[in-house]
Amino acid sequence: MAAGVGLVALLALAACGGGPGGTAGDSAQRAPERRTGPDTGADAGRAADRKGEARRDAVEAQISTFALDVDTASYAYARRTLGEGRRPEPAQIRPEEFVNAFGQDYAEPAGDGFTVHVDGARMPGSDTAVVRVGLRTRGSDAASRRPADLTFVVDVSGSMGEPGRLDLVKQALHTLIDQLAAGDRVSVVAFSDTAETVVPMTSLTARPELHAAVDRLAVQGGTNLEAGLVTGYRQAAGAFRAAATNRVVLLSDGLANQGATAWQAILDRVKEYAGRQVTLLTVGVGRQYGDELMEQLADNGDGAAVYVSSREEAEKVFAARLPATIELRARDAKAQVVFNPSVVESQRLLGYDNRAMSAEEFRDDDRDGGEIGPGHAVTALYSVRLKPGATGQLAQATVRWQDPDTRAPAEAGRAVDVAALAPSIWEKAPVRLQVDVTAAAFALYLRDREAFGLDLPVLGEHARRLAEAAEDPMVGELARLIDQARTLG
Repeated sequence: MAAGVGLVALLALAACGGGPGGTAGDSAQRAPERRTGPDTGADAGRAADRKGEARRDAVEAQISTFALDVDTASYAYARRTLGEGRRPEPAQIRPEEFVNAFGQDYAEPAGDGFTVHVDGARMPGSDTAVVRVGLRTRGSDAASRRPADLTFVVDVSGSMGEPGRLDLVKQALHTLIDQLAAGDRVSVVAFSDTAETVVPMTSLTARPELHAAVDRLAVQGGTNLEAGLVTGYRQAAGAFRAAATNRVVLLSDGLANQGATAWQAILDRVKEYAGRQVTLLTVGVGRQYGDELMEQLADNGDGAAVYVSSREEAEKVFAARLPATIELRARDAKAQVVFNPSVVESQRLLGYDNRAMSAEEFRDDDRDGGEIGPGHAVTALYSVRLKPGATGQLAQATVRWQDPDTRAPAEAGRAVDVAALAPSIWEKAPVRLQVDVTAAAFALYLRDREAFGLDLPVLGEHARRLAEAAEDPMVGELARLIDQARTLG
């Protein structure tokens, strides 16, 4: 179902609906109560204004708008900390990144846009339900993609000397250099107290020289991440090819201690270059990790954030994921979900806290959204309180994006009815939806000690059952992480 539903459409939907306490449409026709006294007209006018504002607030509360995000760093870092017997800091927990770390079975679109999948299920013993909005782009393979110009900005500061930091980065770069195609080009920038271009933009026909340059990377000095990114973006902008995918890849523990250390100040220095269709990928490493800095750089630098702590994870990112997904399918992608106020009492988006947008920004193409590559799936979960006896359309989900080359906007959407909700999340819902809810509930528990009223033993039972049903090793890993969290209290 194409096209979206905005604020005007929701107002019309509200006017047609019914439910306990009346609707926005009913209230709009109600005359103000008469009062006596010298200020009756002014008081009545103020009362009407307050009622009007309350009606608008109630309607707008049923609209959820956010920029798309495919980051997974929060889950990967939590996996490491739990494995080391430490509980992640609540501020480092982003539920959407836990959910998006898991594979989905959404159908791919035929073209370069998105498929939109909407489903959900009722939670047992309550009037709440979980609504899932799933989006997916068409996949690709390294052989058919356009050439890529990749500028690697490598942290070689003293903190990167810890085992599992610079050595892991170097191994990952060697892997990627072997995976890239002859038409691709690579440059390498290293930074510590200052930054230097180790290798200018070089064709992959010179692989021996690139491998040698990676081998020369050595730990020294402090962490001037600002200098590294500025030098990297200048290198990328100076070598920019319109027919190629141009990307800066930052590899660091994010522990900046020299130059600008806040993401806003750093991005201010590179925004001129970043505006030239140069996207950013941040790859985090290290036991101590500057999660907020790396995540915010990625979110506000038109990119994504991942975290790796082992050779296996680095292999997955650099040998499998990155070569096939270097190019983009969509720029400034946003989602908007409009809930029917005659059906939904209240709704809450789980996660995407720092990606929230106003309803008006959805079709403002000057507002930054998320950059999405080939074959990526994005999942958003909502906790929804239903009105008693509610029937009919529950929600309309719409995704809007721009073509990566022409910037032409496009939209796709889909609606879901109350009748389409599975009667029970744990008994009748699709397995992948159950996995998503389990992952989100685990994240909420780690962050807020609240998880749909579920405790860790129950979540662990669900995860173990789902691991067998999904035949997915990652779901088995989730079960083990939940058990590890239980041991930490």
